[in-house]
Amino acid sequence: MECKIEENLKNCNCTYPCNRKGKCCECIAHHRALGELPACYFPKEAEKTYNRSIEYFLKLQK
Repeated sequence: MECKIEENLKNCNCTYPCNRKGKCCECIAHHRALGELPACYFPKEAEKTYNRSIEYFLKLQK
């Protein structure tokens, strides 16, 4: 499957500089291995904290 990086970047809200930006399958695999969620799961202000924990995500949902 071809990765459409430019198209993915239009929807990527991640402000952290990394080499996975726009490569959603790599980003998801990376965060999953760490027990985290990628930036796209978080609202703008929450994303800026770089806290990608599932616990933080659930806290924001309450």
